[in-house]
Amino acid sequence: MTSDNTQAAPAIRLRGEGAVDEDTLAYARTKIDAVVSRPGLPAVTGEVRIVRAAAHHASRPWSATADLYVGSRQVVVLAEEATATEVVDQLQDRLRRQTDKAAHSGGTGHRTAVPPWRGGQQSA
Repeated sequence: MTSDNTQAAPAIRLRGEGAVDEDTLAYARTKIDAVVSRPGLPAVTGEVRIVRAAAHHASRPWSATADLYVGSRQVVVLAEEATATEVVDQLQDRLRRQTDKAAHSGGTGHRTAVPPWRGGQQSA
């Protein structure tokens, strides 16, 4: 069974696969929205998938995968846990950490200056 939940943030698609109930998807939507709608964060787009394994003997049957773009940077986050609540909470923690990194790395200010013999500007 695959369900689709695209209520609050249409830029982030939330999918459930397997025996994922609507309460889990609603809980995941609130946690994901809390991470991606923070002030100062560039536009975030992408997809989050929550999967419950069909095998009853699996020690961690719940898994979540987020494949998002924060501005122009790609963020991929994976989580596996024993319960739906635990996997969503772990996904939120990892997603917050990775989106913070992507938002603050920006691509400017982290490179050294190009030396003059390679075409860079000379210092006065």
